[in-house]
Amino acid sequence: MTIEEFIDNKAPQLAMYGKAFLSDELDFHEVQLYLWDTLEEWQLLIPSSEAQTETETVFWHLLHSFNKWPDWMIRGNQYLCQQLHACCDFLSLGGQMPSGCIGVRP
Repeated sequence: MTIEEFIDNKAPQLAMYGKAFLSDELDFHEVQLYLWDTLEEWQLLIPSSEAQTETETVFWHLLHSFNKWPDWMIRGNQYLCQQLHACCDFLSLGGQMPSGCIGVRP
């Protein structure tokens, strides 16, 4: 599997998990489990020097945000919540890359 295939497969899933959490339809713990499963799968890929796409940048930004911020901070900070919504929308619908996304590969 290439990095592009990995991101193309995982980005819509991450968006779905993120939207479900932000809509109070999924417990934050489930998002955390998804994050760790995804990182375990990432470790199986052979590193390459491919340039990151906008989708990959937003993917890693969103993954890092759900790892860095506790659920109460995400829910209580309107700016952060809006940014995560925008990232989820971008990963699931496309469009213009949300501003402030600085995700990089681990």
